Amino acid sequence: MLSATGIGTVLQILMVVIGHLVPVLQERGLFPIAGTLIGAITGWLAGRATAGGMGAKAGSGAVAGGVAGALGSMVSTALGDVPLANIAVAGGSTLVTGAIGAALSALGRR
Repeated sequence: MLSATGIGTVLQILMVVIGHLVPVLQERGLFPIAGTLIGAITGWLAGRATAGGMGAKAGSGAVAGGVAGALGSMVSTALGDVPLANIAVAGGSTLVTGAIGAALSALGRR
């Protein structure tokens, strides 16, 4: 799960930096779309690395996705691109998509 969280965090920060340097991407909705997609990918990676049933996988995916999303949003806040309250929104949405991604990883292994 730590590896998935690290990969997800790097992807979230990369997305934030690209969006900061190319403002038109941010204006066209890059952050919410790409951020939630990265949350799902992070969850899928965490789910693949977690032993147990779908519940265990979804839990680890939710944590990995949520942490990576919140950290990416903190960087975006520090850059002045989003308000502080966005950390909760990003963390919550990537928590949910992380759980979904992990659940999908469980289905793919059957």
